Amino acid sequence: MGFRQGDSSHPQNRSLAAWLLPGIIVGIAVVLAVYGDSGREWLRFDRSAVANGEYWRLVSGHFVHLGVSHLAWDAAGLLLIWYLVGQSFSRKQWLVVSLVAVVGIDLGFWFLEPNLTWYVGLSGLVHGLLAAGVVGSLKSEGAYMWILGVGLIAKLAYEALVGPVPGSAESSGGTVIVAAHVYGAVAGAIAAGAIMIRDRTRLSI
Repeated sequence: MGFRQGDSSHPQNRSLAAWLLPGIIVGIAVVLAVYGDSGREWLRFDRSAVANGEYWRLVSGHFVHLGVSHLAWDAAGLLLIWYLVGQSFSRKQWLVVSLVAVVGIDLGFWFLEPNLTWYVGLSGLVHGLLAAGVVGSLKSEGAYMWILGVGLIAKLAYEALVGPVPGSAESSGGTVIVAAHVYGAVAGAIAAGAIMIRDRTRLSI
């Protein structure tokens, strides 16, 4: 049985199972938060540590946070975005999008942000999921998704040209790495486009 992007009538979108992936992501972040500062130091994306072979940080850095408020804002953002665009892809496709977004952010940090020494948080991944969901639902959802997409582009443009959205640094408890949002969104959009092209190719065979 095939899955059609943007089909809100799909049984998956009407059950708790549809929230499995965001639930796991938030759950991992909450568990890691229990380890406090020491856990964050050991798990954050750290350029020098990664260069020395601590490659797990390329993944774990996206799940640790500066504190409870940082985690709360990222978790709330993830759940809101999932509510808005979670129907765009199947669970397996969303997993692919998530992995591509994480890899895209890490590559962007490593090759394009040489002065970035460390990073923590889900915000880059959240932007990747939002961008993927918008791309995946543009055709089926119409004006609603176009408005959401324009809003995302405007936010990224503002952050790139002006800086973090007012209040975001205070609410998260530290410096906002806006580059993570850009790299996550670009990677998410690319992943969504690739999935859609693959699905159309398979349907045409």
